[in-house]
Amino acid sequence: MANIKSAKKRALTSEKRRLSNRMVKTNLKTVEKQFLAAVESKDVEAATLACKEATKKFDMAASKGVIHKNAADRKKAQFAKKLATIA
Repeated sequence: MANIKSAKKRALTSEKRRLSNRMVKTNLKTVEKQFLAAVESKDVEAATLACKEATKKFDMAASKGVIHKNAADRKKAQFAKKLATIA
């Protein structure tokens, strides 16, 4: 553990940030699985709602810096492409 006060604070804040980021990333994976399940079942309405929700979550994660903006855009494009195949 660090001896300097600012280093101790940095360690605490980085741990909080790590846990927060992990929570968001886990939520992203869950939303992605829900969308893929809706696409797999060829349920257009559920897939559309899941795509909308996933898009929102990925945008929020990118705006907070949890994931890169290009990664969020790439995922959203993949979702739109999959949605178009069943619609």
